[in-house]
Amino acid sequence: MRTTRRALIGASAGLLFSGCVRKKQESARAPKSGNERKPAPDFELKDANGKTVSLADYKGKVVLLNFWATWCGPCKVEIPWFVEFEQKYKDRGFAVLGVSMDDEGWEVVKPYLEKNSINYRVLVGNDKVAQSYGGVESLPTTFVLDQSGHIAGEHQGLVSKSVYEDEIRQLLDARSTRLNRGTYASVTGANHT
Repeated sequence: MRTTRRALIGASAGLLFSGCVRKKQESARAPKSGNERKPAPDFELKDANGKTVSLADYKGKVVLLNFWATWCGPCKVEIPWFVEFEQKYKDRGFAVLGVSMDDEGWEVVKPYLEKNSINYRVLVGNDKVAQSYGGVESLPTTFVLDQSGHIAGEHQGLVSKSVYEDEIRQLLDARSTRLNRGTYASVTGANHT
C-alpha cells in the first residue's frame, strides 16, 4: 500500500506546485479559532534513536507536525525553515515534529537527517498514522497544533515561510498570555477564565 500511496503522492507533485499560489492565499489567515479546532490524533512512532515518541508527549507546546519524505521537492524547500523555527522558538514552548513517509524508512531517513543538519525530532510514519490524519495523500502535509494538542492550521503542499511563522507566533503569543494569566491568578488568588 505504501508504494501505491507514494505513486499517488508523486503524481500529485505537479498539481501541488501549480496550486501553490492559491494555497498560499487560502492559508494566509489566522489559525482556526478555539471552537473550530479538532484534537490531533495521538500516535506512537520511533525516533532515530529507537525511542518511542507519542504526540501526547508534546502537550503544552505549540507543535508544527510535518509529514514529508526525502524525495519530496517541496519538503526540501520547507525543511530549512523548520530547522530555523525549531532554533528560534524552542525556548518559547514550540517544537517541530517531522514524520517521514519514506517507504525505505530509516535506511534513507538517517543519512538525510545528518546531511541536512536537522535539529528537530523526526519519526518514521506508517499508513495507520497517515490515515488518522485524513489520509495524507500529498506531501508535504503540515499541521500546526496549539498547546492543548488541537489542530489550529492545516496545509497541503508548499506554502510560504511567513504563513507558518505567523501561525506559530500567534499561537505562542496566545500561549504566553494564558500562562501569564495563570501566574497572575495563582499569585493573586484571582480566577480568570
